[in-house]
Amino acid sequence: MDDAATVRLYHTSLLREAGFEVAEAANGLEAVEAAMIDSYDLFVVDVNMPKMNGYTCVETLRSETVGTAAPVLMISTEDRPGDADRAYQAGANLYLVKPVSAERLVRVATMLTTGKGPDA
Repeated sequence: MDDAATVRLYHTSLLREAGFEVAEAANGLEAVEAAMIDSYDLFVVDVNMPKMNGYTCVETLRSETVGTAAPVLMISTEDRPGDADRAYQAGANLYLVKPVSAERLVRVATMLTTGKGPDA
């Protein structure tokens, strides 16, 4: 999920090329609604999104109402002291600062969904 369509398209394209099945959400609220209907293996979330920011989205995904244990990767331009800590407190598994290389995105997504490192 990313508020910028071009970034979502880029991440979607990279993950699909790597063999992932991808569903998109334009904002945090759409992602939460989707998680209440279907199960997912990974959420890729931006901090700055309309309707529901990434921190609130992750907290809601982790709440009893939704209760997903799927890994959450937060990717954001936010790089102030405390931004990563706030993501981890919300329930994110990993916090990366944009720009994230194609190789790193695929490697991290694979690691979070399979538990295997790049050489496995």
